[in-house]
Amino acid sequence: MKKIILALGLLTASQVWAATDTYNIDATHSFANFSIRHVVSKTTGTFNDVTGVVTLDPANLNTATVRAAINVSSVNTGFGKRDEHIKADKYLDVGKYTQILFESTKFTASSQTQAVMQGKLTIHGVTKVVDIPVKVLGYGADPWGGQRAGFEGHLTIKASDYGFGWAAGANAPVGDDIEITLLIEGVKAK
Repeated sequence: MKKIILALGLLTASQVWAATDTYNIDATHSFANFSIRHVVSKTTGTFNDVTGVVTLDPANLNTATVRAAINVSSVNTGFGKRDEHIKADKYLDVGKYTQILFESTKFTASSQTQAVMQGKLTIHGVTKVVDIPVKVLGYGADPWGGQRAGFEGHLTIKASDYGFGWAAGANAPVGDDIEITLLIEGVKAK
């Protein structure tokens, strides 16, 4: 009987120590920014409709998980005519591919605030495994009585890996490398 009580006590204690928090990505304060070569310079833009869920134990990032979706039609380069051009069939084809999806498969933490997040990134109907170095920017109360967490991640992908052919051929006006910065703010679920 004493062994059963001890086992239950240890189980309860381990559950208290492994507190996992759930954060819903705040679409109004989260962004997927990008830059890509255009002729001899670079063009930048953002997708400003990012949704999803982040779960984590702040003391152990190795247990974190992320599921996120980006509304492809939310692309904004600061120039409406270019945005419409990017949404067309030749580029993002938003009529057919409405979302960019990411689902983490593994976190490898180097500290309580830094990790490499590995996961499946689906763009234009193609799924690839990517590694994204991420940083926890902080945790804190917001002005509306909630709790928030902030995250930042960086990666570079090749458009051609996702079936885009715009960079094929000599002197293509748009590059193949896309540099991405993820700025994510989550609201703690109650």
